[in-house]
Amino acid sequence: MINKLGQVMVYVEDQDKAVKFWTEKAGFAVIADGGSKEQGVRWIEIAPTKDAATTMVLHDKEVVSKLSPDLELGTPSLMFYTDGVDQLYADFKKRGVTTGELVNMGIGRSFNFVDDEGNYFAVMERVEA
Repeated sequence: MINKLGQVMVYVEDQDKAVKFWTEKAGFAVIADGGSKEQGVRWIEIAPTKDAATTMVLHDKEVVSKLSPDLELGTPSLMFYTDGVDQLYADFKKRGVTTGELVNMGIGRSFNFVDDEGNYFAVMERVEA
């Protein structure tokens, strides 16, 4: 029986550039940096906090496409949650992250943001029902 989502695989063009975005602009932490380009496969595990229940693993899109040509390498549609959407929105703007408008979705306020490779993600502050 599945009891939680452990990791989300995100395939990127430039792992170092992606790590820089997620750590410096989005405030994530590097949990692990394994393998190497010299070994042929490198993976970088990141998360909003070191003790997060779910992490993201950044993989080199080109390497993975050669190893698994039938694998879907598109960016997943991810919704992150926050308890402070106003502060996060202001922080992202200050750090130069491209963001959409902060909107009320009925179940909470949300905005989209774009990483440095042009992938869209969303973040929401949910209201208690």
